[in-house]
Amino acid sequence: MTDTSQRPLRVLAAMSGGVDSAVAAARAAEAGHDVTGVHLALSANPQSFRTGARGCCTIEDSRDARRAADVIGIPFYVWDLAERFREDVVEDFIAEYEAGRTPNPCLRCNEKIKFAALLDKALALGFDAVCTGHYAKVFVNEDGTRELHRASDMAKDQSYVLGVLDDRQLAHALFPLGDTVTTKDEIRAEAERRGLAVAKKPDSHDICFIADGDTQGFLADRLGRAEGDIVDEAGAKLGTHEGAYGFTIGQRKGLRIGTPAADGKPRYVLDISPVNNTVTVGPADSLDVSALTAIKPRWCGAAPAGPGTYTAQLRAHGGETEVTAELVDGELRVAFTEPVRGVAPGQAVVLYDGTRVVGSATIATTTRATASV
Repeated sequence: MTDTSQRPLRVLAAMSGGVDSAVAAARAAEAGHDVTGVHLALSANPQSFRTGARGCCTIEDSRDARRAADVIGIPFYVWDLAERFREDVVEDFIAEYEAGRTPNPCLRCNEKIKFAALLDKALALGFDAVCTGHYAKVFVNEDGTRELHRASDMAKDQSYVLGVLDDRQLAHALFPLGDTVTTKDEIRAEAERRGLAVAKKPDSHDICFIADGDTQGFLADRLGRAEGDIVDEAGAKLGTHEGAYGFTIGQRKGLRIGTPAADGKPRYVLDISPVNNTVTVGPADSLDVSALTAIKPRWCGAAPAGPGTYTAQLRAHGGETEVTAELVDGELRVAFTEPVRGVAPGQAVVLYDGTRVVGSATIATTTRATASV
């Protein structure tokens, strides 16, 4: 297989204002590609600067990206995609939580913004590829088909949030950091050697459009507060809450349950019902899941034919687990070799064949490993 980065391309480098995207753009230019930098203005209120290491896409970030482009010696533009981002990412995020699911907005942003809206505009302007600072690799087989693989350094691998990319998008994706087997400190040292002022800038964390990190407050402002019951598996009321959307499957902290469990052990969120605004809690072993179904599959290549054995990743920073999976009537059915804990509808399940990303789907239902009371 041949890495697509070996061919000279006209590249549009998405520059967030952080160190990874700046180094990626610099590497693309150094490799001989014709690179243009672009910062995506995704906030309707860009005057709100980041708070500490949270947030992104502010005026501060656009200025950092512009300074990095100047040092690299490439043209630079700011593109306003705030309305598209609001519709496809922020509103989707709110609707998913309102429905009792736990979405991953980074996957939706990669699918709808960076490799859809941005890529479409780039291709219309004559660019060959979009370059980002993600840690992942794209290979081209001898027959011309593309494959998405994990980064060389598993500690920084970000292929999970790229599992939504299809053949067409992979054909125009460039990830210059994918072969890097270095620590983040070494990436920062490289940025410093290149004269990039973002070398010491802190990474952004959490959800980029919730700059203060208060997801529950963000949702409450948009969905309102609605008191409901917190119950155990038998339906007995243990306490109240101000909105079921403020909880996620597997959550332990912030339940504010006055009555202790009979065994004295912690309780966790097992289920969220937006219909009756009820949150069900119970013991840790009730979080164990043996199987799931997932919808809206997206394949990084051809869809798998028949049942197969894979590894699956369920969270952006989670490990792999062995599974069998099969596509049945457009729905992905996954069974775990060993039970896994805390799987929530709305999350993505990403399948791997070795280091190759097979595809991604959105978890719709789960099957408990232990019977409910």
